[in-house]
Amino acid sequence: MKVIIYGADAIGAHLAELFSKIKQNIIVIDEDEAKLERVSSDSDLLTIHSSSSAPIETFKVAGVSTADLFISVKRDENLNLNLCVLAKSMGAKQTVARVENVEYTHPQFIEAFKRAGVSSIIYPDDLAAQDIVAGLELSWVSQRWEVYNGALTMLGVKMREQCEVLGHPLKDVCKPDTPYHVIAIKRGADTIIPTGNDMLLPNDYVYFMTTKEFIPEMKRIVGKEDYPEVKNVIIVGGGKTAVRVVNRMPSGVKVKIFEASTARCEELNEIIDKKHVMVINADGRSVANLLEENVKQAHALVALTGNAEANILTCMTAHELGVHKTVAMIENMDYMGIAGNADIGIIINKQALTASYIYQLLLDGDVRNIRSLLMVNADVAEFTAREGSRITSKRVYELNLSRQIELGGLVRDGVGMLINGNTQIQPGDHVVVFCQDTNISQIEKYFI
Repeated sequence: MKVIIYGADAIGAHLAELFSKIKQNIIVIDEDEAKLERVSSDSDLLTIHSSSSAPIETFKVAGVSTADLFISVKRDENLNLNLCVLAKSMGAKQTVARVENVEYTHPQFIEAFKRAGVSSIIYPDDLAAQDIVAGLELSWVSQRWEVYNGALTMLGVKMREQCEVLGHPLKDVCKPDTPYHVIAIKRGADTIIPTGNDMLLPNDYVYFMTTKEFIPEMKRIVGKEDYPEVKNVIIVGGGKTAVRVVNRMPSGVKVKIFEASTARCEELNEIIDKKHVMVINADGRSVANLLEENVKQAHALVALTGNAEANILTCMTAHELGVHKTVAMIENMDYMGIAGNADIGIIINKQALTASYIYQLLLDGDVRNIRSLLMVNADVAEFTAREGSRITSKRVYELNLSRQIELGGLVRDGVGMLINGNTQIQPGDHVVVFCQDTNISQIEKYFI
């Protein structure tokens, strides 16, 4: 498949790296030669230096007419939209534009853009807000991923000493009829796809798969019954992501937004029309300011400034002050490991979220809801089994799947159920696939 990416900034570079790993024909276009050099040094791809003032000639050189997917992820949304329209008119099969204006995500605009030649619209701030709000719904969970409206749910949880399943072989605590499975363990720098002889240890970061009705019991099993429901939230940084979070927040949640810029505070007060939101003109990184606004009574703190280091330190400070749930937006991939070891509840990376969304467009099978799990260098996705596909031909233990692949569960006729070796997957089943160091595209062959 031929993929052309216009823009070598953070999101474009991450997309290029991801797609080159799955052996796609990748071309990256940008006006900044230094950025192109960095992208080409990290990935096997072709780069083209261009000026946005003369895109037609550049598109001809890149061969846009034969592109399966054209993606424009520059910070200028109007440029992205115009380039997608041009690429589509020249023959590109699908086009994707990154936008910064939330109004462009409304259905009427999306339909208009499709008619003009823009196949898909991506608004990274809204993708991030969706993840943040979903994560805050369960204060004791670090990561949450749902299939089929929650019929099946993956939970990422940091293990504490009081967890009742620690120190026992998984074969003794996760039996075939147990309503949860352990699909991966992050221990230090290592990721473990567990066998029955592995054990969970304190400070392990564990991915569980379970069903909707068993989630309350999971809270007890992992020893986090003392974690309160999130009703009071502090947000540090009043940018676009913060606004999207507030707009998606349930009405019963009280929010305080710390924003250091007086002008931005005035804007926030104009665009946020919710009685349960207070905008505070102060630096939320200051311990004194946090204490003055009763941070110790907050159930969660969300750090959304443009500075990764500040977000990490703010979350660490809040944790020391007794805040159970912390969320940090980390745009620099180099800081992911540091953030993961800093006991931060949720790590948000808009590059990875955007890449996961676009990744689906590259796949031929009936796959959706892809998520990159940066903590464990793995992906998880929801596949739909087709009639006559290999995944339905045998019981799971007879499929000889790689050790890097775990089938976490399935949804059949709207009902979530866990998978074991004797499970026979049926056509129409929605199957959760977890894979480490294996490309989702390599698993796709089992489902088509």
